[in-house]
Amino acid sequence: MKKIRSYVFFIIIFFITYLLYVFPFEIINKYLLNEETNIKNSLINTIIFTTLIIYYLKSHNTFAPLKFFVYEGIGIGFISFWVVCIGIILNFINAFNEFSIGIFCIILIVLISGFGFLKGRKINVQKIELFSSKVKDEYNFIFISDVHLGTNKIIHFLNILKKIKSIKYDFLLIGGDLIDSNSFNIDDLAILNEFKKDIYFVNGNHEYYLKNYQEKIKKLKQYNIKVLINQSQKIKGINLIGIDDLQNIEDKIKHVKKLRKENLYNLVLNHKPDIWEQINDQIDLMLSGHTHNGQIFPFNLIVKLKFKYNYGLFKKENSNLYVSSGSGCWGPKIRIGTSNEIMHFKLNSKSN
Repeated sequence: MKKIRSYVFFIIIFFITYLLYVFPFEIINKYLLNEETNIKNSLINTIIFTTLIIYYLKSHNTFAPLKFFVYEGIGIGFISFWVVCIGIILNFINAFNEFSIGIFCIILIVLISGFGFLKGRKINVQKIELFSSKVKDEYNFIFISDVHLGTNKIIHFLNILKKIKSIKYDFLLIGGDLIDSNSFNIDDLAILNEFKKDIYFVNGNHEYYLKNYQEKIKKLKQYNIKVLINQSQKIKGINLIGIDDLQNIEDKIKHVKKLRKENLYNLVLNHKPDIWEQINDQIDLMLSGHTHNGQIFPFNLIVKLKFKYNYGLFKKENSNLYVSSGSGCWGPKIRIGTSNEIMHFKLNSKSN
């Protein structure tokens, strides 16, 4: 069974590699130079690229050029694939000659990729105001998720922190996938010791991909980060419940029901938006990330097939769910049709 899974994995990667890394540029080459596709060359190139990608994914190699080839190559290749498909349609209906279509494809790939890279660096601050009769005071808190340090350099995190410092808030919540690569120097998080506000964190799925992840998660405590692993923390009128990602849905639900407090505002920090339907009658607010809202259109449509709540604010009676598009990119540092975001929540009292 393990061998079968390995073969299936290789075939899938091989097919995707051809579509993203080889096929688009074969078509452009054909249009510009009038050269027919050579099947032997296609096969050799796809095998070489597939081998490099699988090696990177399996070895956790941190070699920067290889990392760029895999991650940014996926993003540019995805854009190139769709642009070339448009070019094929234009050629089919004889809208232009092949050379013009080839030039058109190159220009469009460069423009869309450039726009995507710029969008991938930009960070927006969004504000949402919520009301509850369970709180007497006003609370302002920040929620970030999916920073993906490793994929993203420390400068991206510093830009996030710079924006957070300009906001008046009481505490900061980090919803997992803060770190996604062994290439990131965890000591760079020492910058968080400058923050005088409490910082609470739950693990996402990517923290568990790290080598010696338990030691690294423990080390977060040195940098002013309180790690909540199926634990709760009372913050005046708020009962903050941190749910660990490395467990099944049934266990997550059990922990929420055990940790909730009847007379407090129950705020659940859970990396994936996977349990709100089962617990919304038990809690007041759940904050999640993970989906990135698809990151690159039209993946947001695909993500919605897996996660019913893929992005934005959802409400059912007195319970709210917010799913963030994330504060950073994963894989290619490209965003099209989505944005990196910092969420500023303002919670006010409301009379019954």
